[in-house]
Amino acid sequence: MAKGKPITILVFGDSLSAGYGIKAEQAWPALLEAELKRSGKAVNVVNASLSGETTAGGRSRFPAISEKYPAQLVIIALGANDGLRGLPLNMMQDNLANIISTAQAKGSKVHLVGMQMPPNYGPQFTQAFAASYLALTERFKTSFTPFLLAPVIQNNAMFQADQLHPTAAAQPLIMQGILRDLQKQQLWMFTK
Repeated sequence: MAKGKPITILVFGDSLSAGYGIKAEQAWPALLEAELKRSGKAVNVVNASLSGETTAGGRSRFPAISEKYPAQLVIIALGANDGLRGLPLNMMQDNLANIISTAQAKGSKVHLVGMQMPPNYGPQFTQAFAASYLALTERFKTSFTPFLLAPVIQNNAMFQADQLHPTAAAQPLIMQGILRDLQKQQLWMFTK
């Protein structure tokens, strides 16, 4: 790719990436674009996240979205709504596998972002849920962030009144967590 030609990063997630309850420019995908531009990268971040999205909804939406926004990198951050609704993990995994393979078939690199379920869902479910993401990242050789909310999960003040959605103040920390993992994976567009 010609030096200086903007790369496109497509963020494909649910309300946690869509910026539920805050302004779109405060959400972590917008902050990621700003941070990369500040460091001299030519980049456009397209946030195609949708509040309430499940992996099944994402699977049906993704072909048209990926056609509309051809991307060098797709960041997939889905599954929280599947888990909260107790949807079957094998279906979630199958939907995510379909989205990943569709993106990779178009020549996009994929960064998978995992989620964790609250402990009240029981250890068997919470462990199997987290393991689903690891299995996918190993199967498809994607780069990986194990838990989107890891930088803020221990601080209740970083969450809105529903205690599910991060505040505007939490977004820079979430963005830095994603950026660190992208840099660790040595993807060419993120290396210093």
